[in-house]
Amino acid sequence: MSDTQTGQQRFTRPGAEQRPIPSVEERTRMVLQPIAAPSILGLFAFAAATFMVSTNMAHWYGTPTSGLYLFPFAAVFGGLAQLLAGMWSYRARDGVATAMHGMWGSFWIAYGILWLLDATGTIAIPAGKFPELGYWFLALGAITLAGTLAATFESLGLTSVLGLLAAGSVFAALHYLTGSGTWETIAGWVLFASALAAFYVATALMMESAAGRAILPLGKPSAKARAKAEADEPDGRVTEAIGWILGEPGIRHGQ
Repeated sequence: MSDTQTGQQRFTRPGAEQRPIPSVEERTRMVLQPIAAPSILGLFAFAAATFMVSTNMAHWYGTPTSGLYLFPFAAVFGGLAQLLAGMWSYRARDGVATAMHGMWGSFWIAYGILWLLDATGTIAIPAGKFPELGYWFLALGAITLAGTLAATFESLGLTSVLGLLAAGSVFAALHYLTGSGTWETIAGWVLFASALAAFYVATALMMESAAGRAILPLGKPSAKARAKAEADEPDGRVTEAIGWILGEPGIRHGQ
């Protein structure tokens, strides 16, 4: 077998014998940094913050000043923790989680600051119509809908979380744009359903991480279905990507 066939090359130096040059695989060293699924933290943070705010919107509890007591937890747990989860999702190569956790984490921080400014008397939050916040919810709903479509390639569980969240955002937008209490109640119930779905998905991811195997179903596509979806040949065959022969050995994409 020739050196070309074995993937090795030889070099000649005056006065030295010929020695094979190691192949790329033989001289490459990889150091991996383990990373847990960031969405475990992100979804739990989202579930808790959304549960507290949505039940207040659905009029399960509270007074007109309840927001003053909610904003520290919404900003830190729902905001900061979820924003950190979004940045860690970036390292996990999960584009959907990066966008969704990053966006909603930033929103919850801003939501907390908004109520803090109201509490300190810097601004006064309107009691009825609040178009400025309504348009923010429209933007959030549109981006979350895009995330919902992308999540259909990952799991039914995540798709349900984002789908309910997108719908709840639209209903919340209608409430703040019109001042209607009916839309507020509907938004509260739909967002509450989204919080429950997020709690389930986060629990399933945490149990899978602890047990090393899936315990609660998330509706993820099978390996065969993923391979077929990634195929770039009409007959369904997956061709080898250009780059490192084995892709990124030991690197797990997504969560």
